[in-house]
Amino acid sequence: MVQSLNPGSNKLASERMRRRSETRRLEILRAAARVFRRSGVAAAGMREIAEEADLSPGNLYYYFAGKDELLFFCQDRTVDRMLEAAKAARASTLPAADQLRAVIRAHVHYTLEELEGATAHLEIDMLADELRRGIIEKRDQYEHAVRALIAKGVKRGEFAPCDATLVARAILGALNWTSRWYRPDGAQSVAAIAEGLADYLVRGIAAAPQA
Repeated sequence: MVQSLNPGSNKLASERMRRRSETRRLEILRAAARVFRRSGVAAAGMREIAEEADLSPGNLYYYFAGKDELLFFCQDRTVDRMLEAAKAARASTLPAADQLRAVIRAHVHYTLEELEGATAHLEIDMLADELRRGIIEKRDQYEHAVRALIAKGVKRGEFAPCDATLVARAILGALNWTSRWYRPDGAQSVAAIAEGLADYLVRGIAAAPQA
């Protein structure tokens, strides 16, 4: 009689395999980011990405069916992390200004450090329609979360009265643009850029001190 395997053991093994696969996909994504930065997203090919990741093309296709899927993974993962950061900030008891700073730091970290400054997370028009729709929906959720933080700061008197939608889009535009000019071998670290932008952007909407 064949004994059934322990369901708990199976679940644990499955989770380990999932984590290993996720780790490998992230390594590939970072390799792809270097290729995208050198060649541009449109010109980069899967063979070049495979070589950068020290994989055969066949092994690369085991993890990603094509560049479209790789770009989707990049964008979907990035926006998921940003949504998590916004949710954590909103749930904290910190002042709205500190919550917004935390979101800005996380945004810079996920686009410059995890992706090594690649613009892949911005290339939404390169995705097929069915993939693009889901990313747009999540990005809208993220923008709404940032907008809500700004509106909360205005309501509390921490931020000057402003159009929260306009300010949120200006902040997100500035953060996304960093991937256009950032270089890993540049003078400033990602942490320094994140801290500097968080201070500058939040200070720019701070309410005037009471006399």
